[in-house]
Amino acid sequence: DQDAGINGDISYQFSEAVSQRDSAFEIDLKTGEIKLTKPLDFEAAQTHELSVRARDGGGLSAICKVLVEVLDVNDNAPELVVSSFSSPLPENSAPGTVVGLFTVRDRDAGANGKVSCALEDQLFFSLRPAYKNYYELVTVSALDREETAQHILTVTAADAGSPPLTTTQTFTVDISDVNDNAPVFNQTSYTMYVRENNVPTVLVGAVSAADADVGLNAKVTYSLLPAQAAERPSCSCLSVNSENGQVFVLRALDYEQLRQSEVVVSASDAGSPALRANVTVRLVVLDENDNAPLVLYPAQDSSPASSELVPVSAEAGYLVSKVVAVDADSGQNSWLSYHLLRATDPGLFAVGAQSGEVRLRRPVTERDTVKQKLVVLVRDNGRPPLSATAALSALLLKDFSDVRQPHSSPATEDEEAGSLTTYLIISLVFVSLLFLVSTAAFIARRLCKRKELKAGHVLYGADNLQSGLADAAAAGTLPHAYCYEISLTTGSGNSEFKFLKPIVPSLPPQPCALGGGTSEEQGFPCVPVPTEDVTPDNAGTLSAEHFN
Repeated sequence: DQDAGINGDISYQFSEAVSQRDSAFEIDLKTGEIKLTKPLDFEAAQTHELSVRARDGGGLSAICKVLVEVLDVNDNAPELVVSSFSSPLPENSAPGTVVGLFTVRDRDAGANGKVSCALEDQLFFSLRPAYKNYYELVTVSALDREETAQHILTVTAADAGSPPLTTTQTFTVDISDVNDNAPVFNQTSYTMYVRENNVPTVLVGAVSAADADVGLNAKVTYSLLPAQAAERPSCSCLSVNSENGQVFVLRALDYEQLRQSEVVVSASDAGSPALRANVTVRLVVLDENDNAPLVLYPAQDSSPASSELVPVSAEAGYLVSKVVAVDADSGQNSWLSYHLLRATDPGLFAVGAQSGEVRLRRPVTERDTVKQKLVVLVRDNGRPPLSATAALSALLLKDFSDVRQPHSSPATEDEEAGSLTTYLIISLVFVSLLFLVSTAAFIARRLCKRKELKAGHVLYGADNLQSGLADAAAAGTLPHAYCYEISLTTGSGNSEFKFLKPIVPSLPPQPCALGGGTSEEQGFPCVPVPTEDVTPDNAGTLSAEHFN
């Protein structure tokens, strides 16, 4: 609008006639943009005519018409309508027999509406155009009920759109039957597996046979055929269910005695005459780790085993012996490994984990024991693993001519070791008893002496002794005055005297004698005087044997 101000402001709206209808369009009052309010359908309306009015602020307006053309898109799949269909068909129907009649259509236009039909399986049937969009489903070859009892035909109708839309229609055609077909197994042979030591009557698998016939002609029963006389007898441990073909093992099997067995299973129908088919079933027994390794060398029987001779000059890596063992199991259950379990000197020998070879780990020294005993552990690789032990001995000799000493068997050596242990125990008990008796005698002796001393009349005391010596010195019987200190214990076996320095060292020493009566009369103990000279130089502790 060329006007200015309000007169130049323009607003847009649909005309009254358009707005009264249920329109799929809306217009923006300010910008005049026309937008959809809901999806358009080409099949419902291919064009839409809109009347738009533009009005300014002064009340002037103008009208224009907008024509909207709807473009078709491929949004409709083809439709397939069956007019007639015949089933079942007898197997003696001639080629060209019409089985079904149907028509196809598409609501889209142009290339989107062009429809083509196709049949997936054209071995026995095919499609034949009839009139315009009509098609016929016809047979192209003779039908055989024994080959195919039921034909499932899939017809696909597709348009020419991008991307194309398709519709499928399935036709199931049943064929009439006569009993001219034998049962057929779903496999040419069966292999079933069972672990040894199985539970009796365990299910190991099933055989299955199908008969192309129907009714009684298709009812299949299963049975075991007896073995031919020329063949080796089959295992009597298998049984087959006559109804469903399940195969059972009737008893526990041992892999080491029976590793596999074959039987013949027969499937027969109930027609007249009955037709049958046979199949071979092979039963394979799987190994379990139920056998421990068996040591072949060195022999582990009760007979004395010979000792391996090893020169003391042998270097590290010297082959001493080889443990040979076998396992009755198979697979990894029979894989054996060797380990040094015990040895007199474990650091002297090494055992090959896979070979079982016993070799020197280091050179022989003089400190090594001449007779070496080894115990090798042989273990399989089963789960759980089983093991056995092999005991062997080796003699370390400077010269092989030294082999003169008798080799005792392990049992004899064990008996000798047991006897030595018994002697040691007896000796230990005897020494213990002797010690206890000696201790008891010593304690009893001490107790008896103590009682004798307590019961005696001789009393030893420092005060009585010093007073007695003083009186004797005053009487002139002792030319020198000495001070004697006696230290005694009640239970002492001998008396000890400690002589101190003389009080008057200027007097010459003279023999001392006690007079004036006996000790009992004078009231103090008699102190013996040493027969040898006592000087300050030799004064000390003297035992009783120095005195008369």
